Amino acid sequence: MSELIVRPLSSGEEPLFDSLPDPGLVGFAAFGDTYLTMAARGEYRPEWTWVALREGTVVARAAWWGGPNDDKPMALDWFDFTDRNAAVELLRAAPLHAEYSLKLPPNWRDTPAVHAAATARIDAAVAAGLTPLVERHRYRWTPDAGLPSRPGRLRYRPEPDDAVILDVFRRINQGSLDAHVRRTIAESGLDASAKEQLDYLRWMPSPRDWWRLAFTPGGDLVGLAAPCHHHSDPVIGYIGVVPEHRGNGYAYDLLVEATHHLVAEGADRIVAGTDVTNLPMAATFAKVGYPVEQHRIDLV
Repeated sequence: MSELIVRPLSSGEEPLFDSLPDPGLVGFAAFGDTYLTMAARGEYRPEWTWVALREGTVVARAAWWGGPNDDKPMALDWFDFTDRNAAVELLRAAPLHAEYSLKLPPNWRDTPAVHAAATARIDAAVAAGLTPLVERHRYRWTPDAGLPSRPGRLRYRPEPDDAVILDVFRRINQGSLDAHVRRTIAESGLDASAKEQLDYLRWMPSPRDWWRLAFTPGGDLVGLAAPCHHHSDPVIGYIGVVPEHRGNGYAYDLLVEATHHLVAEGADRIVAGTDVTNLPMAATFAKVGYPVEQHRIDLV
């Protein structure tokens, strides 16, 4: 077998990355996106885009994504191949480490070809040292879904003090159903999980004063709603209820409030996500009118 060459792209080599045949069953291609279009928008950097070549032909490729001001990638979100061994070698050789997020159609298990394409990527990533963590729903709200009225049960206010927000995250993360939160708590503790979530919200380019703490009319803290704007879309950055107020349907109130806020800021679509296993939050998104647009499997 000919020698395998694994390397990052140089500037101007983007068409080389796009030369690998892709039936468009999973990943970005399944939703009409192309690497060349996304790279032209500045969403990928050559040094974070790697290829494996045999005799000049791309047999595996991977692209890591990060925000415009990030000094390391946030996610591996483009990974496919015609040569599995080359794909494994590429992931092992690239000096880039981030969670692998595989985008999938909602019914990906029901179509044999789609299921096979997804499984092949997951198996190659596992062989390279990654571990499956969770499958997630990705939602996309549009005005066609309607905008529910605010229930009026809670009072909202911004909170400028990071220390207060960190304490809210500590409270909410106790008993969390979110797989990423549970993993961080297990590995590094409750404080680390709170800081991780605060850092993520602060990373968003939208104004911090969009975040809202929610209280009962009597002044008891209920939770946090964080409408945000990602680098590409308006997004529900966070919804969480403290343990003592769970079971009262308050996540619905928080999600409605965050949706109203983003619409008032001009949003014509809102994306959001939750773990497939987080059944209460999935039911809340459905109730507010957020249809499932994609699934996603995260490997760490």
